[in-house]
Amino acid sequence: MRNMKDLMKKAQELQQKMEEIDKELEETRVEGIAGGGVVKAIVTGKLEIVSIDISEEVIDKEDKEMLEDMIVAAIKEAQEKARKISQEKVAALGLGQVPGLGFPN
Repeated sequence: MRNMKDLMKKAQELQQKMEEIDKELEETRVEGIAGGGVVKAIVTGKLEIVSIDISEEVIDKEDKEMLEDMIVAAIKEAQEKARKISQEKVAALGLGQVPGLGFPN
């Protein structure tokens, strides 16, 4: 019986820590930069896009495709950084991969 109580207590503690990590990831902001800083993307630790900032100097109708590529590159960089933060937080709990907390590659 005591082992079961200890196990339940540890499970509750783990659940609480996971909820704390989830909240931290929601509040975390990560920046990705492309084109030497002319395009910046901010995402949360949960990979949600918060904002895009484009320097006025690169807004040119002739270079629309290049600008679009830089936006995608900045978002990907920010998401990869956020994914790494998330994985480090979960790994710190010693759990490895946890269903529902992983992010697609």
